[in-house]
Amino acid sequence: MYASPRQLPYAPTPYSYTPSSHLSATVNLDEVKLRNGLRLDPTFQMIPAESFALVLQEVKLSTNPSSRDLYDSLAEIYGIIITLDALEKAYIKDSVNDADYTDICNRLLKQYKNNLTDETVAKEFVDLETFKREWDIDCPRATERLRSGLPLTTLHATQQHPSISHHRSQSQSYASSPNPTSGPPPSVATGTQILTATENFITFLDALKLGMLSKDQLHPLLSDVIQSVNRVAGEEFEGRVNIIRWLIKLNGMRATEELDEEAARELSFDIEGAYNGFKGTLN
Repeated sequence: MYASPRQLPYAPTPYSYTPSSHLSATVNLDEVKLRNGLRLDPTFQMIPAESFALVLQEVKLSTNPSSRDLYDSLAEIYGIIITLDALEKAYIKDSVNDADYTDICNRLLKQYKNNLTDETVAKEFVDLETFKREWDIDCPRATERLRSGLPLTTLHATQQHPSISHHRSQSQSYASSPNPTSGPPPSVATGTQILTATENFITFLDALKLGMLSKDQLHPLLSDVIQSVNRVAGEEFEGRVNIIRWLIKLNGMRATEELDEEAARELSFDIEGAYNGFKGTLN
């Protein structure tokens, strides 16, 4: 028996072949493409070898500190929008409680506004829809929140304290219960919270009388009004919807944009009505 020849892991080189470093070959691209049923683009040009160094070089977004700061701010805005949309989804799924949601949402909204106070950033940003289209962002929940400028809990008055009238009816039923020691009475808005809400109403109306008509002056004051009111009134009252409407309208304005005289009078009338409706919940 003869042993079978060992199988080589590669194809053997013919003995008649002698390697030479002087050999060269050319490939006709037109012929190759035509044989494969393809047509060569007449505008096609070979890229010289020396040009590959330029093609493969690193591309920098910024070449100076100011442009670097600009792109950093735009990146922060992008991150805020994505994070805010994730927060809205988590809140809808009840994965985050009201207090944490409100705190985080207010922080994100504040950061979003602070980034846009820079004129260079605001000019590059243009507006929310333009920014979303340029960077291919699809975040409908974050878009709605940024347009309103308010957390969902503020818009729908989901607060921890019930209204005064509701508390009184609850307290009466609690007192008349045959076993009043079975549990604590329901919580109620404190006198400090009622005083704070009243002061915020008066402060806002005084600001209008003093001629403070720009967004950056009115929006923070009106935000304080609705947040303090939500801690006291646990139900809708006459005029509350007008507070929300004006907050959304002010949020859509530029920071230095001012209300005209007619709009200022309408705002004053609506907030006066809301103040009277709020006082009605305390009686």
